[in-house]
Amino acid sequence: MASSVLISNFTQEWVESLRRWQLQLFFIPTLVITLIAFLASPVLLVCICLSRALRQETRHLLVANTLVADLLFLTLNLAMVICNALNAETPLLVCELITALTVTSYCSAILTVTLMVVDTYAAVRWPLHYRDLLPPARTHRILIGVWLLAAVYPVTLLIIMEINREKPHETVTMCLVIISLGFLQVNNMVGIYIYFLVAAVICATLILYCYVRLYMVTKSQGIWQSRFSRARVTLLAHGVLLLLYFVPGFVFTLELSLFQRTDISQDVLVWVSTVNMCVFMLLPRALSPYLYGVRYREISHTLMQLLHRDTQRSRNTVP
Repeated sequence: MASSVLISNFTQEWVESLRRWQLQLFFIPTLVITLIAFLASPVLLVCICLSRALRQETRHLLVANTLVADLLFLTLNLAMVICNALNAETPLLVCELITALTVTSYCSAILTVTLMVVDTYAAVRWPLHYRDLLPPARTHRILIGVWLLAAVYPVTLLIIMEINREKPHETVTMCLVIISLGFLQVNNMVGIYIYFLVAAVICATLILYCYVRLYMVTKSQGIWQSRFSRARVTLLAHGVLLLLYFVPGFVFTLELSLFQRTDISQDVLVWVSTVNMCVFMLLPRALSPYLYGVRYREISHTLMQLLHRDTQRSRNTVP
C-alpha cells in the first residue's frame, strides 16, 4: 500500500494541475447534466413504482433498477465534484466508502443495461415462454444478484484499503476514484484495470451477440426494410446509449493503465480523468430516462395518466 505521504504528494500535484488548467470550470457541465437527469429519472422511477402493471413487467423493473443505479452514481459524483471544487478535506474512510459505492453503482448500471438487451432477445426469441422464463419474482432475485455481484469487488477493495491504512484518521484534500484505485493497482495487490476490462468485454460481447441474433431472427419479417423503421430507430438509439455507457468504462480502464507512468504527463491524466468524470460518465445517465420515456409507451402512458389525475385533482380542490 502506498504511504500516506506519497498519496498526499500525488493529490497535491493533481490539485495544482487542476488549478493551472482551470479545470474546476468542469463543475458547470457536471451540474447542468446532473440536473437534466434529476428532472426525469425520479419521475420515471416513481411512475414505475406506483403502477402495479409496470411493476409486473421485467423490462420495466430493469429500467427502474438502472434509474436507481444512475441516481446513486450521479449523487455520489456530484458530491465528489463539489467537495473537490471547494478544496474540502474529506476523511479517508468516507472517500473510500464513496469510491466503493460509486464503483458499485456504475457496475450495477452496466450489468442491468446488459440484462435489458438479454431480456429483449429472450422476448423475441421465445415469445411463448418469455413470461415463464422471467416472472417478476425471478426478476427481483436477479436484480438482487446484480447488486451483490456489483458490490463484491468494491467491498473487497474497501476492506483491503482499511486493512492497509497507516493512520486511522487520515484526510485527503481531493477524493477521486482514480486516485483511490490507482494506488492499489500500482502496488499489484489486485488487477483492478484487468477486472474492469474483462467485465466490460464480457458484457459488450454478450450485447453484440444478442443484437446479431436478434437481427438474424427478425430479418425475414420485413421490419428492417424501411430506412426509418421503428426497429432501425430503436436499434440506433439503444446503440448510441450503450456506447455512451461503455466508452467511459473503457476510458477509466485506460486511466488506470496510465496511472503514475513516468512517460505520460500528469496533465494528460488529469485532463482525461476530469472530462471523463464530469461529462462522459454523466451523458448516458442524462439521456436514458428520456429515451425510456419515449420508447416504452406503457411508461409514457402511465406518466400522462398520473399527470392528468393530479391536474384534475388540483382543479377540483380549487374553490
